Amino acid sequence: MSYDIGEKPGKGTYSDAYGHTVTLDDNDDVLPPCGICGAGQTTKWTRI
Repeated sequence: MSYDIGEKPGKGTYSDAYGHTVTLDDNDDVLPPCGICGAGQTTKWTRI
């Protein structure tokens, strides 16, 4: 399952298509935008 920027999918580590990872430590944390792509992007995150 993939998630959009700004979603709250829950605690865990997520990866985007570029291989960047982010770890959410709290169920209220949101998925961030990719630091490379900038505003207006459509990055999808998947739980790893």
